[in-house]
Amino acid sequence: MQLHNVKSSTKRKNHKRVGRGGKRGTYSGKGNKGQKSRAGASWRPDFRGGNPPVWKLFSKQRGATSKVEIKHRTFSVKHGRPSIVKLSQLNNKFKEGDIVDKKTIIKAGLVKKNKAGIKILSDGELTKKLNFAGILMSNSVKSKILNSGSTVK
Repeated sequence: MQLHNVKSSTKRKNHKRVGRGGKRGTYSGKGNKGQKSRAGASWRPDFRGGNPPVWKLFSKQRGATSKVEIKHRTFSVKHGRPSIVKLSQLNNKFKEGDIVDKKTIIKAGLVKKNKAGIKILSDGELTKKLNFAGILMSNSVKSKILNSGSTVK
């Protein structure tokens, strides 16, 4: 099989060529005035509505390969924070010997769905022996859990 023998499995859909007469009416679906109503209206990929393009926002530095991080207000990456569960809450919701993981904590209603994970903090004491799997926890919680006779995987 060669490249000229390959056929796509989906049909190609041609875009409607606007402004060529026919039944579209006076403005051909382009509205009255403005940049988008003119013939040949198109924008460069870096066009930001008259603001300088993204590549002009940053300072020019020597050694382009050694740029470590880009700091700009439009490029802030917001990482989700894990949902917090207290040890005292686990005492109330779980029975002796239960497995405590992400699914069971959500099912118990302690946390809503959270993509950033679940973290246990050491507020209160653990009185039951539980089995923990795949959950973030602080070092103080880990020591409290192991002292209560529970297991951590």
